[in-house]
Amino acid sequence: MGRAYVIEQVEQEDAKPTRTVELRDVPDASLPDESVTVDVEFSSVNYKDALVLTGKAGVVRSFPMVAGIDLVGVVAASSDPDWTPGDRVALFGDGLSETRFGGLAERARVRPDALVRVPDHVSSERAAAIGTAGYTAALCVLALEHGSLASGAVQPGGLPVLVTGAGGGVGSVAIALLAAAGFDVAASTGRVDELGSELRRLGATSIVDRAELSEAGRPLATQRWSGAIDSVGGQTLATVLSQVEYGGTVAACGLAGGPDLPATVMPFILRGVTLAGVNSVEAPLALRQAAWDRVTSALDLDLLDSLTATVPLADAVSAAERVLAGGVHGRIVVDVRA
Repeated sequence: MGRAYVIEQVEQEDAKPTRTVELRDVPDASLPDESVTVDVEFSSVNYKDALVLTGKAGVVRSFPMVAGIDLVGVVAASSDPDWTPGDRVALFGDGLSETRFGGLAERARVRPDALVRVPDHVSSERAAAIGTAGYTAALCVLALEHGSLASGAVQPGGLPVLVTGAGGGVGSVAIALLAAAGFDVAASTGRVDELGSELRRLGATSIVDRAELSEAGRPLATQRWSGAIDSVGGQTLATVLSQVEYGGTVAACGLAGGPDLPATVMPFILRGVTLAGVNSVEAPLALRQAAWDRVTSALDLDLLDSLTATVPLADAVSAAERVLAGGVHGRIVVDVRA
């Protein structure tokens, strides 16, 4: 038995269903019938987690559900030949907290095909700090490499690579990864005065107020970016697409600004721009491993520490509220054992 954040949906007559969030003991017998059991050490609070932990709809698809889209820990038992007790493992996305029990729990039973090993030089706490956010950022960098970089459209010394939502976990890690690879990085945020110095410390060479990207403009605007990583969506993504140079790629991984895309086909047809969707939940194991290898080898772990705040399991809900209020920069790790 172990503690876990359990989400329930309560049906009410003549009213919308309500969702309850409770930290309670969950017996092992209630865990899924999967082949690998993990003693969880750390999880984290991402934007999706914040929605779930505050009872919002749109993420959880079956009930009851254990929250937490990230999971880092030690294999306690396994009937799968690839994993043995004592292995240090991480699991990000893969339907955790949506259709599969998640990682905000002291014990989890998971499928083996989405697990990755935590390398010796990365602590479990740092692995959780990388989490879905860092893993997604690495997937976006790989998408640029297979798109703009492969075609030669994005090269160090050319136009900047833009990162939107730069104050969040994905944006912060994306800046650091791109800067480490030698790229000129422009960081877009709505908190220029508050975060400008911090984003430059991560490797951004210029700061762009998100207001510059949030208004509708011409279908084809001045070419400002060699490529972009976008976690905002909506009008911001449409504006970014209109400003990417010929042959550039935009890796889109979020919709904090809305799911719509009020754009035209002109950037795609007249400038050969590629819009590459990045889905960290459904990525196959080979791509997961490639992204994990990139972020654990290229990311400055001391820099990661400066972006990370750690809270005990009981404080995960209050951390989620801060995330939704826009008061968090970087990563929140949850020490499940505390």
